[in-house]
Formats: sequence, structure tokens, C-alpha cells
Amino acid sequence: MIDWNTTHAAIWRQRQAYLRPVRQTDPIRLDQLLGIDSQKQQLIANTERFLANKPANNALLWGARGTGKSSLVKALLNTYKDRGLRIIEVDKQDLLYLPEIVDSIREHDQRFIIYCDDLSFESGDSLYKPLKSVLEGSIELPPDNVLFYATSNRRHLLPEHMRDNLETQLVDGEVHYSDTIEEKISLSDRFGLRLAFYPQQTQAYLEIVDSYFVDFNGDRETLHKAALDFAHQNAAKNGRSAKQFFNAYCQIQRE
Repeated sequence: MIDWNTTHAAIWRQRQAYLRPVRQTDPIRLDQLLGIDSQKQQLIANTERFLANKPANNALLWGARGTGKSSLVKALLNTYKDRGLRIIEVDKQDLLYLPEIVDSIREHDQRFIIYCDDLSFESGDSLYKPLKSVLEGSIELPPDNVLFYATSNRRHLLPEHMRDNLETQLVDGEVHYSDTIEEKISLSDRFGLRLAFYPQQTQAYLEIVDSYFVDFNGDRETLHKAALDFAHQNAAKNGRSAKQFFNAYCQIQRE
């Protein structure tokens, strides 16, 4: 049994069917996340309403890889853990156990975010059905101390195919989506807050790089060129590439 007064986060372990307390959480802070101010403020506002026992929405953070989606969720825990926020991380394969996980925490005083990173489903995948039940409830309403936050590269979580769009019809001026598209949209619609994350522009990427090199005394222009070369090699100008460049640069300096 987890003591949620002293445990701030846990991870579901499917094989042993239990929540494992996390002893060392990622120390990322909200002020370290650059270039996503709008998304950050919206998720902060939603989370603060949740902590104040006011109406709040389940959140889907979708978009380009490495743009700070998962880091933003982790930073929320570091900011609000002293106000009773707790996070339970689940894998997509663990969604089957969501009802049991929710039952185990619904009577606690703390406020829980169930978090799933890189959430998406393939055609024929039925794992999203327990998620629908937790998001909106079944015969029993969802507990008011639980929200679900997910990150994904897909806006609608399920794959989109051209044939699905071909089955969509326009009847009397109204769009009637195919059953397949309706199913896909209905899942993402259960997230009342949907935040889009786009690839960062060059200037935003360099600002993130600079945030890692606060004490750098060399030529900043040369550093920026090296950072851009690194990003081009990785085909991504984002926060993840900036951190990887910092790690690589530090390694070179030690050798």
C-alpha cells in the first residue's frame, strides 16, 4: 500500500499488477521549458483549477516529437506536489487496468493525474475502450480527484486513412463523417483540453540551447552554428535536440 502523503508519483507494473512508488523523479522545472508559453499557461491553469476542486479537463498534448510535451507534465508535479498533486504513469498496454487503478485512489485526499506518454492506437486496437470509460465514466461517474493527461504525436490518437475520408458524405449541407472517423474523433473529443505542439523555429531552438549554456564563455556564434549543425543531423530543432547537443558538447570538452 502506497503512502501518498510521502509518495508523489508511481508507475503501474503490469506483470506484478501493482503501483511502484517513484523515489527519484525528473527534476525538470516549468521555467526551464522555453518556446511553449501558451501551452504551458493553459495546462497550468487547468491543473490549478483541478487542485482547487474546480471543474477541469482531461488533457491531450499532441504534436511534434521533442517539443516538451512530457517534460511539461513532469514539471507540473515538481511545482504542485506540495499542494497535493500526484502522478501515476501508465503505459498504453496498461490501459486495461485503468478501472482498478482509479478504484485504488478515488477515496484519497490527494489529486491524481494519470499520465500516459506517447499514446496512440493502431487499427483494430481495442485498448482505448477502458480509457473512454475512465474519461467520461460508465454507470459510475469518474472520481473528481482524478484527471487523465496524455501525450501523442497524433491529434486523434488513431490512424487516419484516405478510405475513411472517402466514406464521408455531405448531406443537405451537413458533413456526415464515416463511422470510422466518428470513432476516432469521439476518442480525442473526450479530452476537453487539446494542446498542439509544433516544431520550434530556429530562434526558439537557439534560446533553448542558450538556457543550457548559461556559463559558456566562448564564442556564442560558433556555439550556435554547432548547435544548428547538430539539429540538422538529427532532423529536429527542438528541446530534446538542444539537450542532446549540450550533452554531446560537454562530452567533447571532457575528452
